[in-house]
Order: sequence, then C-alpha cells, then structure tokens
Amino acid sequence: MLISWLERRIGGDVKEERVRSAYGKAASVMGIGCNAVLFVGKMLVGWISGSVAITADAINNLSDASSSIISLFGFKMADRPADAEHPYGHGRYEYLSGLMVAVMIMVIGVELLKSSVEKILHPTDVLFSATTVLVLVMSIAMKLWMASFNRRIGRKIESGALLATADDSRNDVITTSAVLIASVLSHFTGLNLDGYMGTAVAIFLLISGFGLVKDTIDPLLGGAPDPELVKRIRDRIMRYPGVLGVHDLILHDYGPSRQFGSVHVEMDARQDPLVSHDLIDNIERDFLQEEKLHLVVHYDPVATDDPRVAVMREVISGIAAAIDPEMSIHDLRIVPGNTHVNVVFDCIVPYRMAMSEAEIKRRIIDRVHEEYPNYNCVITLEHSYVAGRKEG
Repeated sequence: MLISWLERRIGGDVKEERVRSAYGKAASVMGIGCNAVLFVGKMLVGWISGSVAITADAINNLSDASSSIISLFGFKMADRPADAEHPYGHGRYEYLSGLMVAVMIMVIGVELLKSSVEKILHPTDVLFSATTVLVLVMSIAMKLWMASFNRRIGRKIESGALLATADDSRNDVITTSAVLIASVLSHFTGLNLDGYMGTAVAIFLLISGFGLVKDTIDPLLGGAPDPELVKRIRDRIMRYPGVLGVHDLILHDYGPSRQFGSVHVEMDARQDPLVSHDLIDNIERDFLQEEKLHLVVHYDPVATDDPRVAVMREVISGIAAAIDPEMSIHDLRIVPGNTHVNVVFDCIVPYRMAMSEAEIKRRIIDRVHEEYPNYNCVITLEHSYVAGRKEG
C-alpha cells in the first residue's frame, strides 16, 4: 500500500536519476523512523529485564537507524550532477554508503560477541515478562515488513544499498526471533541461555556482514557486469539489420543509472560506410534513450565476399571451442601472400584457463596446419571484460 502511494506521489521512470533518488530517500527516511522506535522500545525492555541479548538487539536497531542515515546521505550525494572534477557524476557514493552499512553490521557483530561471551562467563538472571514478549514480537513483525519494503524498492530502482538494508532487516528478524526463543526457554527451563544466544546472533551478523561487504565492494573494484545485462545488450545489438557479430563489450559502472560502455560491431565491408555509420548512430542513441547506457560503438568491416573468411571462421571457431567451450574468435581476416596465407584473428580465452598462452596458440596453429598446410595463423589472445560471457 505504501509503495503504491509512493508510485503515485513520485511518478516518472525509475531509470531517471530524480525519480530513483526520490525512492531511495523515502526508503531511508522510513528506515530511520522505524529503527528509532524499535531502539527505544527494546532498550527499555533490555534495561528492565537485564538481558544482554535484548540490549544488544536494541543497539543493533540503533545501528540500523544510523545505516539508514548513511543511505540517505549516500542517495543525496549520488544525486549531485556531474561537474568538471567528476564528469561521470557522483553515483558511486551510493556504493560507498552500502559498504559503510555492511561494515557497521560487522562492527555490531564484534561488540555483541564480546558482551555475549562476557555474559556466558559471568551469567546474571534475566527478568521475563509479557511486555518483553510483546515488544520482541512487534519488532519481528515490523522488521519483516521493512525487509519486504526495502527489497521491493531496492529491486524497483536496482539499488545495492537498499537490497543490503533489506538483507539486514531479514537478519534482524532472525536475531530477534533467536532472542525471543532464548527468553522463553530460559524462563520455562531455568537455563540461562542469554549469553549463548547472543553469541550465536553475533556470529550470524559477522557472516552476513562479510557477505554484504563483498557484494558492495565489487562494483567499486570494477566487478564483472551482470551476465543478464551483457546478454540483453548483445542480443539487442544483434537484432539490428546488417549486424553480423558483436565482441569486445566493455562496461564501466559509475553508479546506478550511470553506466558507460563500448562494443565492436561487425558489418559487411561492402555496405555503404554512410549506411553503416547511420546504423551505429541509431544503436548508440537507442541505448542512451531506452537503457540509460552511454554506449560507444566501433565499426568492424567483415569481408563477406571472400569465401575463405567464412570457412576459416567456422574451422577456427570449432578448434577454439574444442579447447574450451567459452573460447571464441573475432576480427578474422585473410592476408594472401606468394608462399603462404596469413589468417589474422583475435581469440578470447576465459580467465580460469590453466593452459599457457603459448600452448593455446600452438594447439590452434597445429590444428589449422593439419588441414591447411600453407596457412599461417597470427593470433592475438585476450580476455573478456564481461567475464563468463561468450562473445563473437
């Protein structure tokens, strides 16, 4: 219901920076308010009952409110327009805010682990009451709603920071449920489980925080793009009339809705250059308008009138695929000479291959020589910048 209200209130296309930022800010403000309420309620219950687990859970909610403040700051900073010092914009502030949230989760986990171990070594009685149960149950219900809310908004605007916040809310559901179970069991069995449950919660937070750090730091380090995005770009380009092949796709991520890329597109060399250039302009314009992707297209002419080119492409592609299914070739051309024929091409190899470059070249060259003794292969080996996605 709230998301429907936000959609009517904000409107517009979520790929627009203004609209996307508005959703992010709204989700952050909601997180600040909800977590502040939970912190006050749990802190009072933890202080009255003397439970280290409930108090730690309250501090965790305070850290969540701080995380939402950081996310709000991240969205506001990321919303700043490009300038002379930052021509690609400030979108990576959102990634930085997500990283700070993940680090805060780990810090809370360490502190909770220390206090829980201390409670195990020096146990104290925990006061159980209906108020304790009510507050914890209400907290679980609110965190379930927050996890769903942040995940739906995060997916809607493709925000890693909000998806991290959703995961954190999910973790809070698990930790608060654990605290509730420990309180109930301790009351009815007489066993003091407070410190042990706090320790389990702390370990869970540390593991979760480590995973979130990895997820949020990958785009800052230049991680490989989403394979689905790579496939969508390639398939769309291949649908344009006259495009024979796509390779050397490179994507740079400067924040959500701030992606830049380049790609090589193969077209018939006999086609009028003005026609080919017009097609390239259309591809670049369409991706900018519909995908918000600043794409630069490089034109690779293919000699379709030389039957030897088509034959050798098929032969060498088969040889490369036999070595490894993810290997592919592109930019193949035939250069005839008096005593031999040079076959010049580029070959994409996966990063995981243990075979040396010299061995890869030798195996391709030997196989070609078996069928075409006077053909000499001139091979350039390269890695794909969209790792794991076969090109060519």
